[in-house]
Amino acid sequence: MHNNKTGTIDEVSPATLRRVLAASAIGNFIEWFDFAIYGFMAVIISQHFFPQGDPTLALLQTFAVFAVSFALRPLGGIFFGTLGDRIGRKNVLAITIIMMASATAVIGLLPTYESIGLFAPLALTLARCAQGFSAGGEYAGACAFVMEHAPDKKRGWYGSFIPVSTFSAFATAAALGLCLNTLVSEATMQQWGWRIPFLIAAPLGLIGLYMRLKLDDSPAFRLIQQEHQAPNAPLRETLNSHAPIIISLMAFISATALSFYMFSTYFATYMQVAGGASRQTALLASLGALVIAALLCPVAGYYSDKVGRRNTIITACVSLAIAVFPAYGLAASGTLWASMLGASLMAVGAVLCGVVTAALLSEQFPTRVRYTASALSYNVAYTIFGGTAPLVATWLIDLTGNNLAPAWYLIAIAAIALIGGLQLPETNGISLIAIPDKPIRRPDISVPAM
Repeated sequence: MHNNKTGTIDEVSPATLRRVLAASAIGNFIEWFDFAIYGFMAVIISQHFFPQGDPTLALLQTFAVFAVSFALRPLGGIFFGTLGDRIGRKNVLAITIIMMASATAVIGLLPTYESIGLFAPLALTLARCAQGFSAGGEYAGACAFVMEHAPDKKRGWYGSFIPVSTFSAFATAAALGLCLNTLVSEATMQQWGWRIPFLIAAPLGLIGLYMRLKLDDSPAFRLIQQEHQAPNAPLRETLNSHAPIIISLMAFISATALSFYMFSTYFATYMQVAGGASRQTALLASLGALVIAALLCPVAGYYSDKVGRRNTIITACVSLAIAVFPAYGLAASGTLWASMLGASLMAVGAVLCGVVTAALLSEQFPTRVRYTASALSYNVAYTIFGGTAPLVATWLIDLTGNNLAPAWYLIAIAAIALIGGLQLPETNGISLIAIPDKPIRRPDISVPAM
């Protein structure tokens, strides 16, 4: 509810906030569960959907399809973002969750290359593109929906539960893959077992749809509706007024995207290819690190609320640069505990990046264009740096013959992210309805005191 005297929105009840968190988290869970399953099953998918002969080439083709689906995310972000700024967050989030769940379930039903030849990778690519398009409107919308309900002083903490659902989705995918690997024979896994995780998305999508339809839209969006301030052309207004902030935010999100996918998806493949670990060992190591990451998210959110967004940006980028070489070295050992420790070292920076990104997406833009601007910033960065992460990492190792080549790539991106992140204004604790339509003046990039 809006309070005209103070220019703030009255505090949302704890019960409503819990429902908002749950409804937002489940859609985000489905989105990342699909991407996790695809990454964890990459070796099997490469065997079923591409011609065999060169295993490395088949794996590269599998990750190329992974990357191609991301090309649709900016388009989906623009489409659903502009729609969300016009008709509301809740309605768009209901559309995205059913689209994502349906496309994921379709992958579980697709015939293989052996059955239909080249139509198999084509169908896989189309299904992944449908997922990418719908996912383009999911994460930024879920973050905006939560942030527009959360108290100003605790947005980092409440927003951290969106990344919790992200890491939980990857942990669930790893646990499911581990269970299937343990309980189902290799022959059965190759025949039909790999399809099970994709088919699980269908019932989860229906549950999430029901939860989202039971909610009202956010107080901030209802306010601009009441005052007839919803933009007619949010994309044009976004680009005209907020382009510098979008560029700086994308620069920082590049590290969020790359560290997240290197940690959560590519590491399982790296442990098997570079370390010679079994699929079971790789999945178990990933599962342990993902559980640790999920538990760290609220701590990172609390830290961000206490020290501010810019100090959290510094901590995140420095953590990534320091941890990356020991993390890759440990993961290349092929042993369970060393690999888990390596992945956990990467988790610290990845968690800090993800949690502060969830807050920055909403805090940098006014309500009128928040969905559009945040979806555009997030999805372009994730397309360039997240979707290509496994492909580039595999290519760098193949090109250089050095298993640590991806670590140098991450350090370079962390440096770019630090520069871009420090161009953003400090927004910790500000009122989301008080953000001006013109962007806040960017600060000097000198490093603030920790």
